[in-house]
Amino acid sequence: MTGLLIRGRVLTFVDEPRDIADTASYRYFEDGALLVEDGRIMAMGDYADVARAASADVAVADHRPHLIVPGLIDAHIHFPQMQAVASYAAQLLEWLNTYTFVEEQKFADEQHAEFVAERFMDELLRHGTTTVAAYCSVHPQSVDAFFRAARHRNMCVIGGKVMMDRNAPPALCDTPQSGYDDTNALIARWQGRGRLHYAITPRFAITSTPEQMEMSAALVREHPDCYIQTHLSENREEIALTRSLYPDAPDYTGIYEHYGLLGRKTLLGHCIHLSEREVKIIAETGSVAVFCPTSNLFLGSGLFDREKLKSNRVRIAVATDIGGGTSFSMLKTMDEAYKILQLRGQRLSPLHSFYMMTLGNARALSLESRIGTLEPGTEADVAILDSRATPAMRMRMETASALAEELFLLQTMGDDRAVAEVYVAGKPMKKAL
Repeated sequence: MTGLLIRGRVLTFVDEPRDIADTASYRYFEDGALLVEDGRIMAMGDYADVARAASADVAVADHRPHLIVPGLIDAHIHFPQMQAVASYAAQLLEWLNTYTFVEEQKFADEQHAEFVAERFMDELLRHGTTTVAAYCSVHPQSVDAFFRAARHRNMCVIGGKVMMDRNAPPALCDTPQSGYDDTNALIARWQGRGRLHYAITPRFAITSTPEQMEMSAALVREHPDCYIQTHLSENREEIALTRSLYPDAPDYTGIYEHYGLLGRKTLLGHCIHLSEREVKIIAETGSVAVFCPTSNLFLGSGLFDREKLKSNRVRIAVATDIGGGTSFSMLKTMDEAYKILQLRGQRLSPLHSFYMMTLGNARALSLESRIGTLEPGTEADVAILDSRATPAMRMRMETASALAEELFLLQTMGDDRAVAEVYVAGKPMKKAL
């Protein structure tokens, strides 16, 4: 096995940055390289040192002067909503009923599910995203299509069938028993197969009866290796409706708490309007609050309070939330995150942004030993970023003199054009798209 030597400016994080001057939080090699064999990173460092460790006939992919970073990670996305992006509506519940539920009914057709899944994976890779935590539709065939498309590309993904037995069109409703049975069968079929991970997915409390929540709890007890993903406190109207459906719960979070759905592998989308008690419970259980900036703005849901959650030691991830979100690009997502936090009077340095898209999200998914970093022994998911991808970016780069300036430029002006190449387990993917 000759392997592959990927050359360029290498950047990987080793810890969360304290501030924009925290150079100890990352490793950076101006003329660096990765040595990849059998889908894993075998060495990282200065090009001269890594090249000496490689065999004489190693293939070289020279990406200078571009930046080599870990593949980007998206912690909350809806694969069936690919064709619902940019649909005009007011707020969350109107948007769901007018567009999302209509679109998701199409996934009863397995051919449609396959068609969208293939294009969904390609669009992720085009934007440098190599791992997602995704909601499929209520139909088991949508989950099969999602995982088949990911496995064909050898991508590390998390996904699951949404479970919902009320407050949705009849064509999108399962039952507590069928949701349990379908999820069990899908876990048996996909969990741990290659780089695939299953997420038990009660969509949110509005669309699940107490009986279905009990079934979700049973699934969690029976499959502790699986993830759990749902939505929490995105929109005030949603919260009011949820509280009316579960009047005995102390709050929205208390519903998930009651059914044993909180824990270190629980991904809670949005988490905007939280009480002090809810923040405390999320922190104590190690659950993850997922920040979805573009959808929060698009649907007028509210402004995520990152500092409040961080000060209470809540684990945080970041995500596009396609299709309420408006871009597949994690760069654009962090651009909007920066603006939301500006409105909150909170600072988000470019070091923090790139940490969150890579090692930060990997830690939130408990996958930091495998992805989100370029350390030797990890899986070779890699994005190559071009800071001069457009004429305007080239002009701005003429005055950028520091790495942090370049990262902020990529975050603010970058999109899929700034992704020169992306590798999945060491295989180049973008040029083939």
